[in-house]
Amino acid sequence: MSASRVLKTLKFIKAQIKDYIVPSVTQVSKSHDPYQILVSCILSLRTKDKTTIQASQRLFKIADKPESVLKLTVGKMQRLIYPVGFYRNKSRAILSLSKKLLEDFSGKVPDSLNELLELNGVGRKTANLVLGLGFGIPAICVDTHVHRISNRLGWVKTSSPFQTELVLQKIIPRREWIELNTALVTFGQNLCFPVSPFCSKCNVYGFCKRRKVDKSR
Repeated sequence: MSASRVLKTLKFIKAQIKDYIVPSVTQVSKSHDPYQILVSCILSLRTKDKTTIQASQRLFKIADKPESVLKLTVGKMQRLIYPVGFYRNKSRAILSLSKKLLEDFSGKVPDSLNELLELNGVGRKTANLVLGLGFGIPAICVDTHVHRISNRLGWVKTSSPFQTELVLQKIIPRREWIELNTALVTFGQNLCFPVSPFCSKCNVYGFCKRRKVDKSR
């Protein structure tokens, strides 16, 4: 698919989602604090946005920096972030990465992909989201929504999020990279569902290949 067609489709998507609530990590990014964005990313994995926001607010009210987080016991951390998915593992991951930030990065979240990937619990998806939302560095964060929708629309034909990221880098201008995740996640959470998407009221229906859409509404 041509870059111009992709951009036109993305423009329609943005227009259609403008009244919907954006993902939890995008909401947290209004703080402009890379550490809070990083922690919220970890909390959001396999967790609904409402639960993530509530857990983030509880945690950051008590501890919002690596120094203050490390004063918490594992038990206290678990109680603050419960009931996010895998809250026990996430508690240990947040404590571990907070310790590493203090020991190796003077308490600051690094602004490079390779250094972010050194932190416990941080994968490529989280690292790219932190780069974009936390530092304003162009990066494409490919999560399950971005991967699914990019394939469904016909932008890419890939089998893994990493492959999707590489292809999207070639067809989407860098100025759109940071906002791409927010746009497609919001679109995926409200209209372009994995099963039975709302094709009947979708403004991009005419631009969509509808790959792997067996039944729609």
